[in-house]
Amino acid sequence: MFEKVNGFPSNFLWGGATAANQIEGAYLSNGKGLTTIDLLPTGPKRSHFSKGNLSSFNPEANQFYPSHGAIDFYHRYKEDITLFAEMGFKSFRMSISWARIFPNGDDAVPNEAGLQFYDNVFDELLKYDIEPIVTICHFDIPVNLAENYGGWKNRETICFYEKYAKTLFNRYKNKVKYWMTFNEINMLFHLPYIGAGIVFEEGENREQTLYQAAHHEMVASALAVKACHEIIPNSMIGCMLAAGNVYPYTANPKDYWEVMKMERDSYFLIDVQCKGEYPGYAKRFFNENDIHLNINSDDLVLLKNHTVDYVGFSYYSSRCTSADPDILNNLTDGNVFASVINPYLETSEWGWSIDPLGLRITCNQLHDRYNKPLFIVENGLGAQDTLLDNDIVKDDYRIDYLDRHIAEVAEAIKDGVEIIGYTSWGPIDLISNGTGEMKKRYGYIYVDRNNDGSGTLRRIRKDSFYWYKEIIAQNGAKYF
Repeated sequence: MFEKVNGFPSNFLWGGATAANQIEGAYLSNGKGLTTIDLLPTGPKRSHFSKGNLSSFNPEANQFYPSHGAIDFYHRYKEDITLFAEMGFKSFRMSISWARIFPNGDDAVPNEAGLQFYDNVFDELLKYDIEPIVTICHFDIPVNLAENYGGWKNRETICFYEKYAKTLFNRYKNKVKYWMTFNEINMLFHLPYIGAGIVFEEGENREQTLYQAAHHEMVASALAVKACHEIIPNSMIGCMLAAGNVYPYTANPKDYWEVMKMERDSYFLIDVQCKGEYPGYAKRFFNENDIHLNINSDDLVLLKNHTVDYVGFSYYSSRCTSADPDILNNLTDGNVFASVINPYLETSEWGWSIDPLGLRITCNQLHDRYNKPLFIVENGLGAQDTLLDNDIVKDDYRIDYLDRHIAEVAEAIKDGVEIIGYTSWGPIDLISNGTGEMKKRYGYIYVDRNNDGSGTLRRIRKDSFYWYKEIIAQNGAKYF
């Protein structure tokens, strides 16, 4: 009666994912403006600034800013895309740097040199039949918008974003079908400067500020969905969240309630983007915590009428929580999302739990909650790789991690979950968003660059390069 699922869809979008600020470099080339990420140095200041405590809107002396050079994709994109094509990529998730298009964010006209750069990148991808998956805003906005408008605190930023998005849609309507409005939109609550260009003032009601900024981003997202559907009728435009299922530490009902609260914190913005309205639990939270949102009369109509087409998400690890304050003292410290250490799981070098089954669980949870297609747009293992003689990088640990996770993607598809594609994070080594390091490597392609920016930038295929190439060539047949 029911047809058995025998493999990944024939049009499954295998590929890899990056962000402009982590690969491009050329941070002020050809008219590009300064972005918020360009003010994040390596070292302890990076984390402090990321949380909204920026000390200056100008680069400081004696600091190293990794985004300024990154891995120089700006000048080496043809070489890198050739390597992606050699692996057989069907898609490449990338972002556009807002400040490369509108250097100040509020410019009257876009920067033609920036627009042409992305035309060139898209043309190179399409030459190899690689589908571009484009994130409109991936953790960087023009510094001018943060400094003089307050970033996403300010409702005016909605208009600047809408103009930017429409510029992209009109320019690339014949080249890009898949779009995402914001990267990991829920990160706004954890890293406000990275997620929303927010710098807090002394005495500011931070919670009120964050939820108002989140509202502005959701309205902007709805306007982008509306414009994308009007300008590119055959397009698909989605949201994107930092996902990961949560386990209760015990069977105590109070632990389960903590799980529900933690998951609602993650899903809140996606609930609105997918269902078109604020959920009841959010309204109660606002009322009980004296949070009063300034909502324009048209906002709720926009949110209702322009929901996303699919749910994009990142998955690196699951989490665990408890209602017991003594248990909460035993938290991992390697991730933005604090988690009770799960005794059943191993961890990465950076303290992230490794939980392949959690990816299947997360896929099922998202599908059950939203009944929309899913797109796994980030998943991978950050590790310190060693370049051996004869340009060999033996990264069996990465192959094992990815192999076990892709196996669970296959299980989710067998469960009936509709999944558009899988773009692992960092197919080529890039700058770590969290730490600014290069030594935390994710790629199938090794880049000769060190934490201090030294190195030749030479590209070298790792063992995982050939492994992933075979997975794509067989369309993941080994998992069925």
